[in-house]
Amino acid sequence: MTLTIQHLYYLVGAILAITAVMTVADASNPKRFSSALFWGLYALVFLVGDQLPPVWVGAGAVVMALIAGFGGVGSGGHAPRSAAEYLASAKRLGNKLFIPALAIPLITMVGTLSAKHLSIGGTPLLDPKNTTLVSLGVGCVLSLALACWLTRETPAQGLRESRRLTDALGWALVLPQMLGMLGLVFSDAGVGKAVAHVTTTYINMDIRFVAVAVYVVGMALFTVIMGNGFAAFPVMTGGVGVPILVGVYHGDPAVMAAVGMLSGYCGTLLTPMAANFNIVPAALLEIDKNAVIRAQVPTALALLTANVFLLYFLMFR
Repeated sequence: MTLTIQHLYYLVGAILAITAVMTVADASNPKRFSSALFWGLYALVFLVGDQLPPVWVGAGAVVMALIAGFGGVGSGGHAPRSAAEYLASAKRLGNKLFIPALAIPLITMVGTLSAKHLSIGGTPLLDPKNTTLVSLGVGCVLSLALACWLTRETPAQGLRESRRLTDALGWALVLPQMLGMLGLVFSDAGVGKAVAHVTTTYINMDIRFVAVAVYVVGMALFTVIMGNGFAAFPVMTGGVGVPILVGVYHGDPAVMAAVGMLSGYCGTLLTPMAANFNIVPAALLEIDKNAVIRAQVPTALALLTANVFLLYFLMFR
């Protein structure tokens, strides 16, 4: 049997479904029913999303957004170990603690590079179309097994820790996937054409440097709004990059794409919408949710300014 991306979806969906059940059973969570509904709807997307009508999936996403928007995703009660217990465990395990974490990228790399050689009777073991993601899923499962063996814990404890982290992250956990959908919606809705119309109507794009600056800054701004440079790229590239920088000024599209994405990443450093980069670390470290963004602002602005000049001097050589 070939391990496919669908099997990985089933695994993620099962973990989320268990999280929903554990949440609704946790009387210490003041919002346990709305929280359980939130995680249950998210689990359905992975478990049966491909079998549901798209409008149902969209309705589920809207319900999830309403639950999160009205503060319906709460955290339950968790009994963390004492500092002394953590210290004793750390001393017992030492550097072995890094083995499960390092196993994930190692197994992912090995699986990705050797996938074409892994087959039984001509049937590949890993989905050739999604080798990296499937290898990542295998790496996570094997890493959990290693962690249980090293710590002498059970997979049930892993599920409890998973729920604790899920509660700590809250609705921000689903933001990357939601923003990925937003990028597709923007692209299909013709936002790129609207951007082209606005920029050419109200900004003097006859000056090449201005056109470059609009593209670079626009990539950052759309990433701030959408939280994802990949979602911003088709909007700005379709609206300004291809028709003006390439079509009018005959610039190198490869340079435009490289510097454009780098400019989008500058926007990633500035926005809470990029939850997996900026909100998740803050939640895990239990610090102010905007602390990561504040630390990144000088770097983002300096690099964005440099990108304007990089694109201007490199794209039109």
